[in-house]
Amino acid sequence: MADQIAKGEEFEKKAEKKINGWGLFGSKYEDAAEFYEKSANSFKLAKAWDRAGSVFIKLSNCHLKCDSKHDAATAYVNAANCYKKTSAKGAISCLDQAVNIFLDIGRHNMAAKHLAFSGILEGYERSAELYEFGEASTSANQCKQKVAEFSAQSGQYQKAIEIYEAIARQSINNNLLKYGVRGYLLNAGLCQLCKGDVISINNALERYEDLDPTFSRTREYKFLADLAAAIDEEDVEKFTDVIREFDSITRLDPWKNPSEGCAEGQRTRRGGFDLN
Repeated sequence: MADQIAKGEEFEKKAEKKINGWGLFGSKYEDAAEFYEKSANSFKLAKAWDRAGSVFIKLSNCHLKCDSKHDAATAYVNAANCYKKTSAKGAISCLDQAVNIFLDIGRHNMAAKHLAFSGILEGYERSAELYEFGEASTSANQCKQKVAEFSAQSGQYQKAIEIYEAIARQSINNNLLKYGVRGYLLNAGLCQLCKGDVISINNALERYEDLDPTFSRTREYKFLADLAAAIDEEDVEKFTDVIREFDSITRLDPWKNPSEGCAEGQRTRRGGFDLN
């Protein structure tokens, strides 16, 4: 590792010497960029992540001087990947810089990709918008699903419902996407259940049948209908059995499990009926 650090320092000094020396404006930054890249990679091999990140930023600045904006954005992404090891704040800052450059050169899909990597709700929302602008509907829907999932986990059920239902409507007439519709409707229905309103879920099931006439013949539809009936009958045992049976075949993520995944106290209620 010591050898790699020494190499990194040597290459960095050569890059700075090029910048501070005589030469044509463009060419000296091109030469410096070559040394900075070697320096950053040497620091990476030594696992000196902060030093590698800082050199990648210098490399990005060289690319900007040469009007190589795509390379500059890529260097910022590399810097972010290094900073992820030591500083979340530094990583996010570099990703923001990369995203801004990608947007500036019209690479909306690339911008969306790196926004989503942050895992931040706002990042996924903005990514979905950018993917739609770039007509990448599949990627846009993946980001929207993340937004819906985070919304459901934080108790924003109505927002999640609207997103899942919108994706289902967009997918129903697409031969490549229509097979995912029942999953979107299941998620929307579970969010309805988490709101604790049996009337709403029954109305929703009618709407979902209108949207997809095949939905009423699926396990997902039966699951939602049986859960709604158990809540309406205030039958705790039936409610638990319905979940156990479905979960034994199709494993539910914790947030999708009405007996344990609903926010706001982790419960599903009808009136004063606590189903936990």
